[in-house]
Amino acid sequence: MKHKQLPFEFVYQLFSLIVSVIMVHAVYVAMVRPRAAAILEQMAVQMNADPNFVPERSIWVLVRDFEQETCFILLFWAIAIMVYKAVAATREGSLLQMDLVPVDEGMSILPEDARELSRPIQALPQKYAESLLPRALLTALHRFRSTRNIQDVSDAVRTVCESETDRLDSELSMVRYIAWAIPSVGFIGTVRGIGDALGQAHKAVEGDIAGVTQSLGVAFNSTFIALVLSIVLMFLLHQLQLVQERLVLDTQDYCDNRLLRHLQVR
Repeated sequence: MKHKQLPFEFVYQLFSLIVSVIMVHAVYVAMVRPRAAAILEQMAVQMNADPNFVPERSIWVLVRDFEQETCFILLFWAIAIMVYKAVAATREGSLLQMDLVPVDEGMSILPEDARELSRPIQALPQKYAESLLPRALLTALHRFRSTRNIQDVSDAVRTVCESETDRLDSELSMVRYIAWAIPSVGFIGTVRGIGDALGQAHKAVEGDIAGVTQSLGVAFNSTFIALVLSIVLMFLLHQLQLVQERLVLDTQDYCDNRLLRHLQVR
């Protein structure tokens, strides 16, 4: 299943990145930068008319630079990836509501019953067939049939769940990279803004500080927006990890309650 789904997931991530770039850039070109330019022009007129005028911070000015645009692109890309993971986890979680091991209370499962109990699980649709719960149940039934040892079955279920935890954790590496990249892009804006301000230091000495203040605004705005978006992304990432961890734990509980406690060896 992993090998079959990997190309689709790669295409999905690539497509979501392209969509994020197009949508965010379109919003910036059509709305953000024109409004920010109009606000800055209005502020400049008011400051020239009134030396005591204190301009208010505008969200359009805060997000207008290229670093902030890049941060928003990365944020929406990461959200698209996490939505894909969350939908997959929700689909697998729906299997926990199904009675995949039809054993009544008080009944026992013998090694000879394992083959018969495996058939309904193997007959599941392809989109469910190799989800965590069917894989764990089939592994347990096959191990019970071959070893006739309940402890081996319990160890096999635990191993499947632990490997699934590791797999889910590794598949979030791209989201973690994006969560690291967003503040880094913000710091790039900080360095760029400070560099531009230092390049105009001679104008500040002559009394013209407009260019220096505008460059410093780029520096601090990019860092501010990047850190805020990083906080939002990390919150969403932890919520997704919580959903995935609950899926693994609920699967292990399902196997314990629906299968392992019914196993019996003559």
